[in-house]
Amino acid sequence: MIPPAFILVRPQMGENIGAAARAMLNFGLERMRIVAPRDGWPNSAAVAMASGAGRVLDQAGLFPDVQAAIADCDFIFATTARGRELTKPVYTPEAAMEHARALVAAGKKVGVLFGPERAGLENEDVVLANAIVTVPVNPEFASLNLAQCVLLMGYEWRRQTEPAAGVVQEMARTEFASAIEVEKLGDHFEERLEAAGFFFPEAKVAGMKASLRNMWSRLGLTRAEVQTFHGMLRQIAYKLRQQGE
Repeated sequence: MIPPAFILVRPQMGENIGAAARAMLNFGLERMRIVAPRDGWPNSAAVAMASGAGRVLDQAGLFPDVQAAIADCDFIFATTARGRELTKPVYTPEAAMEHARALVAAGKKVGVLFGPERAGLENEDVVLANAIVTVPVNPEFASLNLAQCVLLMGYEWRRQTEPAAGVVQEMARTEFASAIEVEKLGDHFEERLEAAGFFFPEAKVAGMKASLRNMWSRLGLTRAEVQTFHGMLRQIAYKLRQQGE
């Protein structure tokens, strides 16, 4: 499976090319193509900004025009925030990369065009594309930095190809409490609450205890947290005994 080629069309600043390389490598993309960079190529400012992503620049293809850069591609996306008098499907980044994934899985080669910093892609660039990608940004300030746009597209590609859970609870070097440990914590709380006269009236006691047990099991406590609760209860009981003496 060949990931999409990210094609920087007439980029103006080496720093933005380097930042784009970093963004690409963040999401496992290394196929950069550069079309007629304003300040020439190779570019020392790009290398300095790439900071660890130099191999993306080392492997980057240099092309004189967009036609040459997309010659081997089967499907081209053009990223632009401006309205166009062109009839083309318009994708969000998420939908575009979902479609790209399907195309790549079918053995097709995909390219994504990114315009120069000053004004983005020109109409003559966009007409070469099969579809447009527009980011749903603030219409009063729709301009994205080149590297920001690359980052967004790279993120969506990674998200489509490397599914990740929306929420993962991770605690370094921490073990979650076992069911028996949580049960014993519940016993300890019930013991202290019984002594304090918390469970009242009698008709509601069973429901109150069940609610507490449900709460403990739902919290996902760690062993350290269970021990902390036990310590709190012991300290409260100790202080109450002292006050009663």
